[in-house]
Amino acid sequence: MVNARRLRWASATCLTVAALASAAAAQKSDKDAKEPPRPKITLRAQPIASTSPSRVTLTAEIVGGPNDNEEYYCPTVEWEWGDGTRSEASSDCEPYVAGQSRIARRFTVAHVFRAGSFHIIFNLKRHEKVFATAGTSIQVTPGLGERDQ
Repeated sequence: MVNARRLRWASATCLTVAALASAAAAQKSDKDAKEPPRPKITLRAQPIASTSPSRVTLTAEIVGGPNDNEEYYCPTVEWEWGDGTRSEASSDCEPYVAGQSRIARRFTVAHVFRAGSFHIIFNLKRHEKVFATAGTSIQVTPGLGERDQ
């Protein structure tokens, strides 16, 4: 009889542990299902090697994540040119509405570079805080008029 009670207690304990583990797994699964993947930023330069003065076109793209991602909706865009200068732009957007507001996925700009190596950085900012960034490098060799100087 004592063994039967122990067996029932052990069985009840195992069932309780299994139920708790199952509930924790379901809760984690629900959390994972609710959080969409975070977008990634890519940055391309064209051309990546050229002669000075060089007009370089840069394209930053937001890849992945939902089209109505609130964090990425209507950010301030900052370009760090790698030559000590930077540019910043912000848009006047409608208030965010979940399921309706759409994020911009592509940002293209051209910049003229003189001779040198440059690491260009693209930042997305909200309230002066950078929340996403990408970088790329280019090489600009001196032009004919610059070689003798």
